[in-house]
Amino acid sequence: MAVFLIGTLDTKGNEIAWCRNRFEALGIATVVVDAGCLGSPLTTADVTRDEIFAAAGTSLADVIQQGDRGTAVSLAAKGVSQLLNKAAAEERVSGVLALGGSAGTTIGTTAMRMLPLRIPKVMVSTMASGQTRPYVGGRNIIMINSVVDIAGINIISRTVLTQAVDAMCGMVTNTGRDEASGGSQRPLIAATMFGVTTPCVLHAQKILEQAGYEVVVFHATGNGGEAMEGLTRDGHFVGVLDITTTELADELVGGVLSAGPNRLTAAAETGIPQVVSVGALDMVNFGAPETVPEKFRERTFYQHNPTVTLMRTTLDECEALGREIGRKLSAAHGPVSVLFPSLGVSAIDCDGKPFDNWAARMALWEGLRSACSPDTELRLLQNHINDPTFAEAAAHKLLQLIHQTDTASIDRD
Repeated sequence: MAVFLIGTLDTKGNEIAWCRNRFEALGIATVVVDAGCLGSPLTTADVTRDEIFAAAGTSLADVIQQGDRGTAVSLAAKGVSQLLNKAAAEERVSGVLALGGSAGTTIGTTAMRMLPLRIPKVMVSTMASGQTRPYVGGRNIIMINSVVDIAGINIISRTVLTQAVDAMCGMVTNTGRDEASGGSQRPLIAATMFGVTTPCVLHAQKILEQAGYEVVVFHATGNGGEAMEGLTRDGHFVGVLDITTTELADELVGGVLSAGPNRLTAAAETGIPQVVSVGALDMVNFGAPETVPEKFRERTFYQHNPTVTLMRTTLDECEALGREIGRKLSAAHGPVSVLFPSLGVSAIDCDGKPFDNWAARMALWEGLRSACSPDTELRLLQNHINDPTFAEAAAHKLLQLIHQTDTASIDRD
């Protein structure tokens, strides 16, 4: 196995060579991947740019002839991803370190996002001090700010590259040590939680853990939902307790915590059991009050803290959210149950609280009813989402679905 070093060797060749030499001095094997296409490589590649563009379904000559930098970056990202994914499947990748500006960061992190959780991933980038979510997504990618441009070895770049290489060496040489010394072997269940649904999820978590499962809780802040969907597709979980689907509201209305259009699709596509609720769909998230778009100024708001402003979803938005959930779950290949808490979907949606709105909850319910297929179990419970009784119903339902799935699998065998 080896650390794969990714860079455009026509512009970052000297820095890649410096990293390769340090890895080798530390006894770590490397594979240098050239993702460039313009000038001549400044160091020798183990995986050439010809191989990269061939893996992307084209050729280096065609890319050069097109002369379009954006196209070249997209194709390089595709080619590197294909080759790296194949190498990982063959267990030839111990870690990945990439260097770059905006183009190199796009290429490196696109490939990294396809890799499993167990492989360490480090991106040294000029983009690391800004908005990094487009690069990191829901993966365990470490981004290190290059501080200076990656344009030569100097006292600053040498310090940063040394830290990046040494960090990767530490991760590579220690990978698996914790698992080998007593890591959990219990089957995993994914759960989604927000501050306003915490009592529900924590109570359900205790029940599931007492039944022999380990519950991995994701914070439903956009990145959390995205991470859960990705890890579910990777096959890490035997079930999903998706209590807090609030990110759908941000995607629909335009809030800041969207998990993207693929939220609530992974469990449905992979066929694992899921129990779904409508936690925190009473709200859309924004930053400080002055960041709320002008078109929403007349809406109902709640100041969660100085940097988080919550906006109440309308009847029309709630109905649309219900239909969206129903549509996605009706396509599920595995068992699914939807539990609806009629007395409130968050800590501030109940009698006497700022977002209490019976009509909005019923619009959400009607949207669900109109879109759910006859095969989708849909239950209206006379509870608030944070009532212990609701949490118990959700946890026990998921245990039932998992047991039924396990029994059916044994019968087929």
